[in-house]
Parts: sequence; structure tokens; C-alpha cells
Amino acid sequence: MAYAQVGGIGIAEDLRDFITCEVLAGTGVGASKFWTGLAALIADFTPRIRDQLQIRGELQEKIDQYHRAPASQPFDPAAYESFLRDIGYLEPEPADFTIRTENLDSEISVQAGPQFVVPASNARYVLNAANARWGSLYDALYGSDVIPETDGAERGKSYNKKRGELVIAWVRNFLDETAPLAAGSYKDVIGFCVEEGALLASLQGGQQAGLRHPEQFVGYKGRATQLACALLRNHGLHIEIGIDRKSPIGRDDLAGIANVILESAPSAIIDLEDSVVAVDPRDKVALYRNWLGLMKGSLSARFDKKGRFADRRLASDRGYIGRDGEPMALHGRSLLLVRNVGHHMFSDAVLDAQGRPVPETILDAAITALIAMHDLAPGRALRNSRSGSVYIVKPKLHGPAEAALANDLFGRVEDLLRLPRHTLKMGIMDEERRTTLNLKACIAAAADRVFFINT
Repeated sequence: MAYAQVGGIGIAEDLRDFITCEVLAGTGVGASKFWTGLAALIADFTPRIRDQLQIRGELQEKIDQYHRAPASQPFDPAAYESFLRDIGYLEPEPADFTIRTENLDSEISVQAGPQFVVPASNARYVLNAANARWGSLYDALYGSDVIPETDGAERGKSYNKKRGELVIAWVRNFLDETAPLAAGSYKDVIGFCVEEGALLASLQGGQQAGLRHPEQFVGYKGRATQLACALLRNHGLHIEIGIDRKSPIGRDDLAGIANVILESAPSAIIDLEDSVVAVDPRDKVALYRNWLGLMKGSLSARFDKKGRFADRRLASDRGYIGRDGEPMALHGRSLLLVRNVGHHMFSDAVLDAQGRPVPETILDAAITALIAMHDLAPGRALRNSRSGSVYIVKPKLHGPAEAALANDLFGRVEDLLRLPRHTLKMGIMDEERRTTLNLKACIAAAADRVFFINT
């Protein structure tokens, strides 16, 4: 493997060329500044990471010896807790404190919903996850076992009208439950209109009904008297009722409803850790390249779908007319988080001054943040974070000291890239017992940048 020597470290040429030729332009960060800054991070943080890994091993050895000793039988929980405190595995709980993280996007701070994890190695899967913010409820039901395949409602190679009717009936019940009309049912609706900022449904028999909770109506497409869609909101997530009387589905529907689109997955984790295999610098560059395409908004994938080539790109934002008559837009893609590797991983994509592989978590922090600067640039058409934040998920942390180490590393990366302090947000994966048992102290160690605990 060929390496270039910069700032006292060896950089695999694949990685060097990727950063120099594809990433740096538009960030305001020069190649020399980045590589010498990375060398400084490696020099300063590698000893700290190795020390923490040694502590992990020493604690584990003490715990193993405790359980091997005859005195530990029968097991005494109180004695065991005292032992864990004596060896420093259990740490004192800090006093109550306030999490001070600022500049969070609504998908993190107020909007609850599903979150995908997707391997960064597969561009098509990554795009599917990013675009899963919005999905057809009709399609999801038709293709799943929520609708039983009995009594002639089986799925087949062509459209089964009976199955479709069951899907439509299910969705009408769903609308009655989530955004009920003040009177009547969506089963009886023959049309929609907007009057004075309110959604009105015309029912069979000549009546009109608004929503039982009028504030659930937030916008529409088309004309007020001839809607192309009505946009509703339930518990912070949106429901788009698509109306098209010329479509194959809408032309046979009383209200002309052709589809119902749900806001489904507000966020997704682009994974550089558990779900990928990166055994050499070329593999690692491929992961970073897909993250770069997401942050630039340029990622695409071409694939064979039943004998025909299909292209996939990032979805655009969704435009509507608000209930006040003014244009409004909703984010068209899931908010994207990136999961770095844990402290225990080392990579030969870069070699330190002694020619040894370096902690991969240092590379991930510096490079994923550098790449995300493309999203932070003003004037972006397809924006990921509208609040100017970069969301990095940290796995496999063992206790408060390792959380503090990650917090310090993020701060130093911000200094290197001249980002405002706490631009890099930290998601703590609560997946190790030493973190779980000291969780409050772990959160306290990153209280100015922690944005979630994922258990």
C-alpha cells in the first residue's frame, strides 16, 4: 500500500487523493492545514485512547478475578456493588444538571418518529433511507400482511382491485382516527375545499364538515376550490391526502383520493460502524464518498429493477400553500446522522509517526465533520441540517471518561475546521454496561453537545 508523508504521518494515497481532490474544495480548509491538523489530533489523542483501552482491560481482568474467586459464591449483590465502586467501575453520580445543547433541528428536539440505520457502503440503500421521510400508506399496506391475503385479496403480478379496496377502507379508518371530521366519516367524502384557512369536506347527502380539530389542517396544493392535496398534521408528523380524479386509483374514488402519503422517518443514521466492512483504505474512502454525496446533495444510484434501469437521487423539499395562503415548505428528506466507529478500532488508512495504524475514531471525527461542512455552507438547495449542526453518533463508549474524551476530540476537530464550538453534536450509544451504570455522568461529560441517548 502506498503512503504519502504529510506532517509526520503516513496517509494512504487513496485517502489523500479523495480528500484533496473531492472534499476540500468549498470548505475553506486547505490541504496542508487539514493534514497537519490531523497529525496533531493523532499525536494528542492516540495516547489518551490507548490509556482508556488499557483501563478497560484492567477493569475486566479485576471483574474476571472476582467471579473466579470462591469468596464470590454465593453471589452477594451489595458486596459486588461495593467492589465495583472500589475499582472505579461504578463512579459517583454527579449532581443534577441541565443539558445545554443548542441549535438542534426539529427532528431531534420536538418531532418524534422512526429512525433508520443504514450502511454507508450502499448508495442505493442510503438514498432509500434518506428519502424514507415520506412514504405511500397505500403502497405500504398493499404490499404487506397488514391486509390479509384471503377471500380473493391476494397479492399478484397485476393490481388486485379487491385488495386495493381493502387498503382504501383501512386508510379511511386511519384518517377517521387520526384527523377526524367534525361530523361524518372520510368514507362519505366526495370532495375537499379550503375556505378562510379551514379544510372542508363535502359529504354524500349535501352536508359539509370541517375537522374536529381544525388546527390539524396546515396546508394544501392546487386551488382552494380544487385541491391537489390536503396536508394534515398529527402529533408533529404530516399526512398528505393526494387528490387526482384522473389517476387509476383516484378516478374510482368518491373523493378522488389517489394516495395518502405519511411523513414516516424523520431521521436516519448513516452507519460507518456495525453494518459495514471496511478492511482497507479504499473501502473507507467508499464510505466517506457516499457521506460526501449526501452532504453535497449529489449522491445518485443506478440499478436494475426488473430488467429496467432506474435512477435514484435525493428527494426535493415539498412545497405547499399554508392555511394562511402563503407558500410553505417541508423537509423532503430524513435528517441524516453519521455513526463513527468506537474508540477500540484502528485503521491503516493513516499511520502515525511510528508507522502504526491510528485510532479510526479520530479519522471519522475529522473527516465526517470536514465533509459535513458542505452542508453547512449557505445557499444549499438540498440542506440536511437547517440549524447548522453536524450529528455524530458515538458507539461503544465505556463510561464517563470515554464520553469526555469524545467531547474533547469533537472540540479539537471544531478548532481545526474553524467551526463554532458545539457545532458537532454527540449521540451517545448506551450499549455498554459501564455506560449504562454511569449514564448520568456520561451525559454530564457532553452536556453542551449531547443530542440523544440511544439505548
